[in-house]
Amino acid sequence: MQSMTTIAQYAATLREGRVSSLELTEAALERIKTPSGEGARAFTRVYGDSARAAARASDVLRAAGLGRSLIDGLPISIKDLFDVAGETTLAGSVVRKDEPAATEHATVVRRLLAAGAVIVGRTNMTEFAYSGLGINPHYGTPLNAWDRKTGRIPGGSSSGAAVSVTDGMAVAGIGTDTGGSVRIPAALCGLVGFKPTARRVATSGALPLSVNLDSIGPIAPTVACCACLDAILAGQDYSLPEPARLRGLRLAVPANIVLEKMDAHVGASFEAALASLSAAGALIDKIQIPAFAKLAGINAKGGFTAAEAWAWHKDMIARCADRYDPRVVSRIMRGKDMTAADFIELLAARSRWIAEVEAELAAFDALIMPTTPIVAPAVSDLVGSDEIYARSNALILRNPSIINFLDGCALSIPCHEAGTAPVGLMVCGTAMQDKRILAIGMAIEAVV
Repeated sequence: MQSMTTIAQYAATLREGRVSSLELTEAALERIKTPSGEGARAFTRVYGDSARAAARASDVLRAAGLGRSLIDGLPISIKDLFDVAGETTLAGSVVRKDEPAATEHATVVRRLLAAGAVIVGRTNMTEFAYSGLGINPHYGTPLNAWDRKTGRIPGGSSSGAAVSVTDGMAVAGIGTDTGGSVRIPAALCGLVGFKPTARRVATSGALPLSVNLDSIGPIAPTVACCACLDAILAGQDYSLPEPARLRGLRLAVPANIVLEKMDAHVGASFEAALASLSAAGALIDKIQIPAFAKLAGINAKGGFTAAEAWAWHKDMIARCADRYDPRVVSRIMRGKDMTAADFIELLAARSRWIAEVEAELAAFDALIMPTTPIVAPAVSDLVGSDEIYARSNALILRNPSIINFLDGCALSIPCHEAGTAPVGLMVCGTAMQDKRILAIGMAIEAVV
């Protein structure tokens, strides 16, 4: 893995004139096109000319003392489901190639450009964002920077976003998270990923998977990097959060569901992180959260994702189902049999469930758990077996998707020993506790 420089460090080198935005951009573009690298699989479109033009403009403005933000002049990647004016948004698929081009940028793309981001390209993803594994049969699967010899998944659906960062092709990647699609690749690739409370970041111009669950967030080297990008994506003023004080902080670890079926490495890494946090003065309680056991039953008919994906895709499936990834279209088809009554009951069940979980967590500052219970599996194992694919996908999505259903916010922070398989520790809060979770995340990051 490339050593990763933070947004603040890059901003300082630009400000001090030790490097130019154009030099950073050229280096990122060079890594993308390296034949032996992952660029061809990590990106579905590269914006070489426009990125260089944006970098030159950033250098001119900076020389005039007109810096726009911390990310001004930095190479950033965007997931392939954000609209860019003049282009058809493909979302990792071939199905939409003949659809009309977007007439305007997605809101988050506009905000990134206004902040001076140099958008180097669109990143690959699971087709239509409907899987946590990151495998794409149309454009290839970018390989995790850890253990490339085996060839392991990067996690999904924001697969290319994570690989663009680990491989130095971008300083940060912007993804979406409907059931963990930012946090999962962050965890499996040794990065930080932030899923904000969904309503904080406008999704206009982002191709939907589930309008009730979709959120937009960053994948980057550190919590501070994610905090900076989150403020830009949300259209808010940015100030670096003051890290929370760990001593006396009350952290809840769910004792049911989320710790089940952990592999030995994840279990050992998570327990070591808990020990470090306890030594730093955090008060950690393992508690039962009975509502977690109800979630599978609530979503037994496919949940919001299947229902809303079916509503969006049904006409395209009728025309060209054979052009979809079979493992994606089969999941979308689960929504076909859901009735309006099923959907209304699901909305009501979610409201009751959220109230129940919020009551359980009222006495705690944050909830912590492993982001995924297993390390990144080999691509070949998943491609070769529908059974292994389905089992791995369900297991990897299990913990992160709880927070989407909760309408909460969460960070995934690396907690593994250097040189070992990446493991993510997820720090979670209820709705609109984003700033608090980022502050707690900064404190936890310093310890684990």
